[in-house]
Amino acid sequence: MTAAPGEAVPAGGVESGYAWVRLVAAVCLSTLGGVGLWSIVVALPAVQQEFGTLRAGASLPYTLTTIGFAIGGVVMGRAADRFGVMVPVIFGTVMLSAGYVATAFATSMLGFAIIYGGLIGLLGSCALFGPLVADTSLWFSRRRGIAVSLCASGNYFAGALWPPVLQHYIETVGWRQTHIGIGIVCLVTMLPLALVLRRRPPVQSATLAPLPGGRQRGTFGLSPNAFQALLMVAGVSCCVAMAMPQVHIVAYCVDLGYGAARGAEMLSLMLACGVVSRLASGWILDRIGSLATLLMGASLQAVALALFLPFDGLVSLYVVSAVFGLFQGGIVPSYAIIVRESFPPEEAGFRVGLVLSSTLIGMAIGGWMSGAIFDATGSYQAAVLNGLAWNALTMGIALWLILRARPGRKQGFGAAGGRPIWQP
Repeated sequence: MTAAPGEAVPAGGVESGYAWVRLVAAVCLSTLGGVGLWSIVVALPAVQQEFGTLRAGASLPYTLTTIGFAIGGVVMGRAADRFGVMVPVIFGTVMLSAGYVATAFATSMLGFAIIYGGLIGLLGSCALFGPLVADTSLWFSRRRGIAVSLCASGNYFAGALWPPVLQHYIETVGWRQTHIGIGIVCLVTMLPLALVLRRRPPVQSATLAPLPGGRQRGTFGLSPNAFQALLMVAGVSCCVAMAMPQVHIVAYCVDLGYGAARGAEMLSLMLACGVVSRLASGWILDRIGSLATLLMGASLQAVALALFLPFDGLVSLYVVSAVFGLFQGGIVPSYAIIVRESFPPEEAGFRVGLVLSSTLIGMAIGGWMSGAIFDATGSYQAAVLNGLAWNALTMGIALWLILRARPGRKQGFGAAGGRPIWQP
């Protein structure tokens, strides 16, 4: 429950000191477990060379991993709703570690991709993102935007910290030994952190008041499932655009003659700036609302992505990578807040898992699609234009929902702060 104004916050409850300790543990777990989304990006050139595949074929492990991550995120979210978040986090940690050790013994690209998609994506890393974001949303009320954005930054912390480390060890000991090391490090560091999450969230009994005709508030006159589906379409389309630079920047730098190390540095810079953007977006979310933040983030992402068209110099690519990270970090946390404000707390893990998984499906499609376009055209210019077209769909959906909420009908979002008409 939430304390009334002027009351002391219950020990171990919403907005309590324990809630913040729990948030720190969640961010650390997401940062460590987020390696599952970024290791293949760094290893892609080495894996492609060893197995002798085209760029699209080398992108297959990333695609299968993100698809597995998306499917597994929904299942793990449902498990977190039922058993508490600690159970899927421990299970995911064990599977993630086992997957990295197993990849070191792969003898073909297909086997390598299946292990990545199954153990690392479907059963491993998926438990270290969506379920943690949904769980965090249950422990905060007034500062929900900044808390959720901070938790959602875990995979960006991972993208900022892991690539330079992985690139160093891939160059010195090889990608196989590096993957074994990742598995060991994750196992010994993440299991103790998971124990911090053993408490269940405070009881929240609020439900959504029905509108005439059986509709629920907070879904803009749409049925709950239709509203959820619309958000998922927006999640897919914005992340098709997001995947182009994030998945292919290392390979792009290799093609331009700058080398994989420079590409890994650009990816790290991009995601480090994404952390700054996500934290800033949390502050903005708590003030202007989640839909407005989504539209702002998608619009800025379009601007940043377009900058890859005229600039391909070494210095300019560093700058554009930083700008891209700064401009798009608020998109994913916006989806989690929109869902959290529109559906009952007891559905948080499942509903948030669905919409965040849709963003991973977009990353999977975008990663593969950009590689296929490169193979067909020999250039990433067309891939950038493709990403801009998909991004426009997200902008259109966000704008349509904002306009739909304007006629004065109560839709579950306040004019400022994105507060729902019901308060958990």
